[in-house]
Amino acid sequence: MADFTYELGTDGVAVITWDVPEKSMNVMSLEGFALLDSFIDKALADDAVKGVVITSGKPDFAGGMDLNVIAKMKEDAGAEPAKGLYEGVMQMHAVLRKIERAGMDPKTLKGGKPIAAALPGTALGIGLELPLSTHRIFAADNPKAKIGLPEIMVGIFPGAGGTTRLVRKMGAMVAAPFLLEGKLSDPKKAKAAGIIDEVVDDPVAAAKEWVLNAKDSDIVKPWDAKGYKMPGGAPYHPAGFMTFVGASAMVHGKTMGVYPAAKALLSAVYEGALVPFDQALSIEARWFTNVLMNPSSSAMIRSLFINKQALEKGANRPSVPDQTVKKVGVLGAGMMGAGIALVSALAGIQVVLIDAAQDAADRGKAYTEAYLDKGIARKKVTPEKKDAVLGLITATTDYAALECCDLIVEAVFEDPKVKADVTAKAEAVIPENAIFATNTSTLPITSLAKASKRPEQFIGIHFFSPVEKMLLVEIIKGRETGEVAVAKALDFVRQIKKTPIVVNDERFFYANRCIIPYINEGIRMVAEGVNPTLIENAAKMVGMPLGPLQLVDETSIDLGVKIAKATRAAMGEAYPDDAVDEVIFWMADQGRLGRKTKSGFYDYDEAGKRQGLSEVVTGHYPEATDQPDLHHVQHRLLMAQVLEAVRAFEAGVLEDIREGDVGAILGWGFAPWSGGPFSWLDIIGAGRAVEICDALEAQYGARFNAPALLRDIAAKGDGFYARFGGGQAAKAA
Repeated sequence: MADFTYELGTDGVAVITWDVPEKSMNVMSLEGFALLDSFIDKALADDAVKGVVITSGKPDFAGGMDLNVIAKMKEDAGAEPAKGLYEGVMQMHAVLRKIERAGMDPKTLKGGKPIAAALPGTALGIGLELPLSTHRIFAADNPKAKIGLPEIMVGIFPGAGGTTRLVRKMGAMVAAPFLLEGKLSDPKKAKAAGIIDEVVDDPVAAAKEWVLNAKDSDIVKPWDAKGYKMPGGAPYHPAGFMTFVGASAMVHGKTMGVYPAAKALLSAVYEGALVPFDQALSIEARWFTNVLMNPSSSAMIRSLFINKQALEKGANRPSVPDQTVKKVGVLGAGMMGAGIALVSALAGIQVVLIDAAQDAADRGKAYTEAYLDKGIARKKVTPEKKDAVLGLITATTDYAALECCDLIVEAVFEDPKVKADVTAKAEAVIPENAIFATNTSTLPITSLAKASKRPEQFIGIHFFSPVEKMLLVEIIKGRETGEVAVAKALDFVRQIKKTPIVVNDERFFYANRCIIPYINEGIRMVAEGVNPTLIENAAKMVGMPLGPLQLVDETSIDLGVKIAKATRAAMGEAYPDDAVDEVIFWMADQGRLGRKTKSGFYDYDEAGKRQGLSEVVTGHYPEATDQPDLHHVQHRLLMAQVLEAVRAFEAGVLEDIREGDVGAILGWGFAPWSGGPFSWLDIIGAGRAVEICDALEAQYGARFNAPALLRDIAAKGDGFYARFGGGQAAKAA
């Protein structure tokens, strides 16, 4: 079967249907584009065709471009990849421009054939750029459908005319949220914004009717008509000038200059607005090619699209039968347990939510009710949906209610004794084949499994807070955890629409193993007299969402004290963080525990709003006369995380660098522009990384010692993805 089919009806309307075989969602390929082009030629050349409707044979219209197309273009171009990419993109522009011009006379703008798009559901990326090239867009009244151009979220921008067309249709200011933020809308909101034209019950029928009644003037795009002026003003119009000045400042403020796609998009818009439409498309293609050639964009595409999808589809799932969860028991109705119950019920899973006291269990269920009430207020949830979701949650103190649960997720206090107690109570009633998962961020799974009668069915699941917002779930295998337990955890994470990584059991697992050194390095610098503002801004300017001092305030300083004491007890004389403890223990003694006490490294107002870095802290740790270079601070903050990622992989805690990169970005926001720690090392080169490490080690000690694996890759002129990109484990390679 072909990606597109062509059918001419007795009414004279040719219907081109997009239906990629063996795919749940349409994605565009080079072959698909070529076939679409041939069908457009066929329709324009056939006198019996009065017009064309382009639609989908699936419930949704399209999910975007197959990003492997980009790699193919580069590969086919050989020694001139940029030329190959540019020419390939311009071929796409030619097809879409052919649709837009529809055979009309270029001078009189008459004689063209109307072409409409009929969208049954979601239309993203090229799935919207194609409709934008047609003369009218009809969408089904489907509130679940998402319409938009989300390319910026994976490190590129709409490069098949979407940028140029949307700006010329709406103006730069109105188009900005849809282009620079990847904002998605349901059909009615997309119509209100001016992205699409009609929302109807039957888009194909409505599109056919419009096509049969359209006049010559109906199919001339505004930018092709004489006297066109860009909405909101072009760059040198008084109003447009202010728009572009403001947009430039906004983009730099949000991206700190480290995301090439946003900057390139703005350049394409600005330069394109100064020239005729066809020249603007060429400019867009050149900037799009520039972005595609940037290693940052390639790394983001790989981590946030290709690798993320592979993990979500079970790239590392054991070969065991389906383990879909039918009923989950959640032990502990605090913030984590309530969040787990919420996402489970939203996924249609029955939930038994247990706590020691009924009022605590009820509060846990009320968390879901409050979440759904907010959804109703925003018109994203119906009262019927609320009732259905709440009906799936049973809040109780009675462990007997767990008797039919096939998965238990324990989310009680981070205390081994408490966890052991609830494990025993649950195992007394749950089925023999049920899987028991403990939600923990630091406690070793193998030790906790000692409280279980069936350690092969015992596994760790580390949710990040708040559960409903955070995309990552870290699955931890204990020494005796079996494959069925791993598959169960992975299938559960798939059901609740999160992204999983699977790691082996070692102190702090993967995410906390990497993020704690980042926080600690920032605290060390405070003790050394480094300006706290320099520390925080250095982190943000290299792409971290929060500086280390703000992050520790958010997570709470007393939690840091608790972790430090437990780690010191476990490591004894090998404990490396005395300099950090001196700072956080002093702050804890001062009652400066972070945002929750309205005082930490930052000061806060009565409402808990951050006011600025605290003079109390800088007074106790005065600034040194000589301050380090910005890049030096950034190297310390990045290497503190990256070296732990490499050590985790080297030790077999992390078995797949793809999980390391995706987990770093989704779990704690590691510089998304880089594609993750392993991608960042490949971007700068292992040799350069070793040079940085050697210099830092000479000044600060063994924590910056380059791991043997990194040195080996540097010595051989290799890269992490060149060696391990197929999912190989370090120990097996």
